Amino acid sequence: MVAKMSTQQTPWQNHLLASLPKETFERIAPHLESVPMPLGEVLYESGDQLHHVYFPTTAIVSLHYVMENGASAEISGVGNEGVVGISLFMGGNTTPSRAAVCTGGYGYRLKAQVMMEEFNRAGPMMKLMLRYTQALITQMSQTAVCNRHHSMEQQMCRWLLQTLDRLPSQELIMTQELIASMLGVRREGITETAGDLQRAGLISYRRGHITVLSRAGLEKHSCECYDVVRKEFHRLLKEA
Repeated sequence: MVAKMSTQQTPWQNHLLASLPKETFERIAPHLESVPMPLGEVLYESGDQLHHVYFPTTAIVSLHYVMENGASAEISGVGNEGVVGISLFMGGNTTPSRAAVCTGGYGYRLKAQVMMEEFNRAGPMMKLMLRYTQALITQMSQTAVCNRHHSMEQQMCRWLLQTLDRLPSQELIMTQELIASMLGVRREGITETAGDLQRAGLISYRRGHITVLSRAGLEKHSCECYDVVRKEFHRLLKEA
């Protein structure tokens, strides 16, 4: 279902779309469809052929790798800084990951054919998408290292900070089950860690809602992974 564009919903809320030169943006603008992206919606499953790319504005999409036994873990997140569906222009057209909305909101979608026509001009769109892909690969790599070598508290602080960067407020609507699924850990571990962060005065947690009380405190308790990814996104997309 395609939603009507509203005065509160504009493509420029997505940083990639906002970075495009006027001429490039005007070519794709008539094809951008404003779409609701409700919590839990699956944009595509592992192995699906991609028919659209998605530019979130207020939603956040989690890219999960799903094992044969159904277990999964988040390999990266995409919010207003990026685009969902890089496999399309990287030549794969299908992807081994699942893309599901973890924070409900809105975004814009663009048909695959239109995206490829613009990408194949080998102009600003190609340059921007390749730089974004490099930044996304950095996020995926750093997430893998973080999950292997850092504590649950450090991982959760990193994840909370990355999520905050994509939201206009300090409040996250997120269940412990969902966080556990994204980090690939047991819910009990998330419950214990959230309790520790709450007792430290960094967050306030009630069922399904997390309010960050001290961003500086989260940064202090996080590992270096958050800062590495943040700086790489800033460097690459600033240069685009």
